[in-house]
Amino acid sequence: MPALGEGSTDYWLPRLMFQRSLGLIYFIAFLVAVNQWRPLLGERGLLPASLFVKQVTFRNAPSLFFLFPSDTAFTAAAWFGLALSCLALTGISERYWAWLSALVWFLLWVIYLSFVHVGQVFYGFGWESMLAEAGFLGIFLGSRKTAPLVIPVWMLRWMLFRVMFGAGLIKLRGDACWRDLTCLDTHFETQPMPNPLSWYFHWQPAWMHHGGVLFNHFVELVVPFGYFAPQPIATIAGLVTMAFQCTLMLSGNLSFLNLLTIILAISTLDKRWLARIFPFRPPALRPPGRILRYATAGLAIVVAFLSIPVVLNMLSPGQLMNYSYNPFELVNTYGAFGSINKIRYELVVEGTDAAELRPAAEWREYEFRGKPGDPSRRPPQIAPYHLRLDWLMWFAAMSQYNEEPWFVNLVAKLLEGDRAVLGLLEKNPFPDHPPRYVRARIYRYRFTTPQERRQTGAWWKRELAGGWFPEVSLDTPGFRRVLQEQGWL
Repeated sequence: MPALGEGSTDYWLPRLMFQRSLGLIYFIAFLVAVNQWRPLLGERGLLPASLFVKQVTFRNAPSLFFLFPSDTAFTAAAWFGLALSCLALTGISERYWAWLSALVWFLLWVIYLSFVHVGQVFYGFGWESMLAEAGFLGIFLGSRKTAPLVIPVWMLRWMLFRVMFGAGLIKLRGDACWRDLTCLDTHFETQPMPNPLSWYFHWQPAWMHHGGVLFNHFVELVVPFGYFAPQPIATIAGLVTMAFQCTLMLSGNLSFLNLLTIILAISTLDKRWLARIFPFRPPALRPPGRILRYATAGLAIVVAFLSIPVVLNMLSPGQLMNYSYNPFELVNTYGAFGSINKIRYELVVEGTDAAELRPAAEWREYEFRGKPGDPSRRPPQIAPYHLRLDWLMWFAAMSQYNEEPWFVNLVAKLLEGDRAVLGLLEKNPFPDHPPRYVRARIYRYRFTTPQERRQTGAWWKRELAGGWFPEVSLDTPGFRRVLQEQGWL
């Protein structure tokens, strides 16, 4: 194994694969921003970032948008990030000089961090800080013609360890179903956004579900220690992690979380194994420059220092999940699915153009792109793309509308017929004019049994559980007052 301060051809091919793959994740992330930022967080969005920057300090949430909190700046930054991600994805950023590679990854980190810090609840997912941290580590990997340093590769392995081992610990300390092996009995049905195969995973026999929980514990609590072992153990540990993440991708829509974890696992792979699949030969490699070597040594010191609270958190019985200890999203603590829902509730948003609210009024449903709605509609495949509004609807069904201020504004946008917000939906039942009233009701959803599906063709069966948001129009006094107080009207 090469010394930590030296370059080595051993990591040339894993670095190449990691950089291209991480460029793909950034492309997806910025594409989401291009398509969804303005209706969600723009100046007239559901939670305007321009209002948010007036309520927080730059020190607590550093972002370029403190200087330019406008739709023009949001759009320009999203497109610029998309262009930079194309440079990383195609390898153009790595083709020439180490400083150009570092600059591209630095800009990707800064721009995406700027979106995350003012994205509020719509950017409050663990994979946002994962992407920011991985992008920061990309700064130190060097260009295509530079011999890779060992330290950044091990920093990536340390990050992968925190992602996987943190997820394993939070499960053992969380829901009892992880200990009695029953979590998968309901997970595929109640997860945030099922995909086309979730129904089939749900109806697997109980012994497969229970075995799946045991395998989950093995991969998240035992395998991560293999990331730091000599080859071929590190490669085997990385491949097991990749296979595990692939099963998660097959069974549900978890945005780019699983794909990003697979990409981190590339850092564990032996170049000899990779070369059998990707027969690329490295060019003549020059030693890493003094600045890069010193910067990387400084990185190791910073990561070691920032890891202290993370390690203490993993050892603590009050373990935090997906928490950042600094405003730069570096060396975070991670975790996922510490608890599993046993029952699935879904919000169904409806509108009517009736002049008066009477029992005979016809209510029509808004259909979202990813989340369950029409019981006969097959769950779609969305990941690794991310539908932020649909995910928030899943969380909202577990709370009250007064805890979800963005939902109040969503209702207002539907009543106004706002084209940008309607563009986030799969189906607008009022294509010619907006409804007069909008409401939301909550339903209990469950997958149909195999027999029910054969008989009806439906994927879901639902039962009305009650009202969730009252019938309102733009003229409803209390509703209008809330909009005015929040600065949305």
